[in-house]
Amino acid sequence: MQVAITSRHGSVSSAAQEYMSGKAEKLLTYFDRVTSISITVDFTNGKTKVEILVDAEHRHDLVATETDSEVTTAFDGALHKMEQQLRKYKEKLQDHKGSPGLSDLAQKAGDADE
Repeated sequence: MQVAITSRHGSVSSAAQEYMSGKAEKLLTYFDRVTSISITVDFTNGKTKVEILVDAEHRHDLVATETDSEVTTAFDGALHKMEQQLRKYKEKLQDHKGSPGLSDLAQKAGDADE
């Protein structure tokens, strides 16, 4: 899995890059079919906007953004949003059986009457 960190209108320190890549790799604990993670840090007007794009198998990119004055705080907020999205997507995949339909219930009721 690849973690790519890019910045616009500024630069991110190496310590912050290591922090972000280490935390981003932990997204695999929520969903193991992640193929790549792209983190974009945008510095504009004294605010820092962090955008996390996660590419998963058989799924379009998942996107989470957060804006704050500090890079790590914005990253942590976006990471939390991404964890929620991955958790929800994984639950959706695992809950593929669903509840029985009306036709199934009617058929069972008809079998019980006989």
